[in-house]
Amino acid sequence: MTTQDIAIRLVLAIIFAGVIGYDRQRKSRPAGLRTHILVCVGATTVALIQSAVFYEKLSIHPEIDVDQVRLLAPIVSGIGFLGAGTIVVTKQRVAGLTTAASLWTSAGIGIALGMGYYKIACLSFLAVVFSLTIIRFIVHVPNVKRLEVQFVHRLETKAFLNEYFSKYSIELNDVLFDVQNVDGRNVYRNIFTIHLPKDISLVNIVEDLSLHKDIMKIRLVSIVE
Repeated sequence: MTTQDIAIRLVLAIIFAGVIGYDRQRKSRPAGLRTHILVCVGATTVALIQSAVFYEKLSIHPEIDVDQVRLLAPIVSGIGFLGAGTIVVTKQRVAGLTTAASLWTSAGIGIALGMGYYKIACLSFLAVVFSLTIIRFIVHVPNVKRLEVQFVHRLETKAFLNEYFSKYSIELNDVLFDVQNVDGRNVYRNIFTIHLPKDISLVNIVEDLSLHKDIMKIRLVSIVE
């Protein structure tokens, strides 16, 4: 294996993983551009070592049977631990599965590149890009957001919020509620999981709600995929 072969495989690993990681980072996911690149380059490096060992042993002792996947097998299980760190489990939902899966797939692409299976790596890369980006334009995925609203005067403000959501056909999927005493008055906090219609954006909602005198704070709560 020449230096050029090694360089080509590592550069392709950086490019492929970079594209996948960019999609995750753009959506503020726990594992982004650098993490995906490191995972893919690491897997490629191990696969390169395995290939080098195989060809070295084959040239010196052709009678010795070398297992080509001995070093590669731990990658498949080892990436699982890294992926588990991106998964968030609560009583309401399980999030981070897509990011964990993309990390695991990046490792698989890295192995294919390191072993020199360019067709497998390229087709797998295209399949991942299709799954993360293009498929959403073919299969309708609900535009679900989580919005945190802090307010005072509970009854009046909740009536305003319900009326606003109803007026713009914003579907409420879930509501989390708590209350805190701040400077002698109750401050209520609702976290709404909402399904937005196509004709309204989250920016419009935040601007409209912020005009209400009893709403103290509005922020978007990240939904990790």
